[in-house]
Amino acid sequence: MSTHVPRKAVTPAAVLARKGREPLVCLTAYTTPMARLVDAHADVILVGDSLGMVVHGLPSTVGVTTEMMILHGQAVRRGTSNALLVVDMPFGSYEAGPARAFETAARIMTETGCAAVKLEGGETMAETIAFLTARSIPVMAHVGLMPQQVNTTGGYRVQGRGADADRVLADAKAVAEAGAFSVVLEKIAEPLARRITEAIPIPTIGIGASPACDGQILVIDDMLGLFTDFRPSFVRRYAELGQAADAAIAAYAADVRARTFPAPEHTFPDA
Repeated sequence: MSTHVPRKAVTPAAVLARKGREPLVCLTAYTTPMARLVDAHADVILVGDSLGMVVHGLPSTVGVTTEMMILHGQAVRRGTSNALLVVDMPFGSYEAGPARAFETAARIMTETGCAAVKLEGGETMAETIAFLTARSIPVMAHVGLMPQQVNTTGGYRVQGRGADADRVLADAKAVAEAGAFSVVLEKIAEPLARRITEAIPIPTIGIGASPACDGQILVIDDMLGLFTDFRPSFVRRYAELGQAADAAIAAYAADVRARTFPAPEHTFPDA
């Protein structure tokens, strides 16, 4: 049983200061109950646009809206007191330019109470990151595999192999120089992820990257095995809750059909 021990609230500055030190523990969360569980152990909670697929059944993150991110961000904020809360900026909400990105980021932060936002993109987003950070909006960057761009990059393939390594390294250096306080490295060849971590002054947070990264993040539903038919190769399952839930639901259905639930102890006698 987990005991929630109060800790000092994590800030973007505290995350930045962890570069090269104790690894950062990061997980996604989309609801208040899950946020409470994660908050007891994690340094960073990300309300990722992965909620489009995980919670809403969308085929990709592209259909996620700012309103969806705010709704789930508000729910997670209610369950978070220690971890740094970061909310993803969804596809189409920031790419048009720095001013548009500022409007979206300011709205997300104001309406959710999060402490930072995350956006995808390397060199092409450097100007936007610099614009946001100069206006008191902490930014977590995201390079390598960028799910919002899968329609133009050829799917969910590994990034940074061979000649592609220079591009990914340049992206990571660009977001660091632009003022991001950390950067997610997703599905990047391990030697390159290690090289990037050594080369830039901000913490790297790996997902399918390298144990040498300054932190690690996983989608909570993947890590807990809530999906019985989806097993990314870079995920270690720490539980099989999907199978346990299926068995519990099947047992409940059998009891209802057999009229063994509710039992007398689950009903109310006359006063």
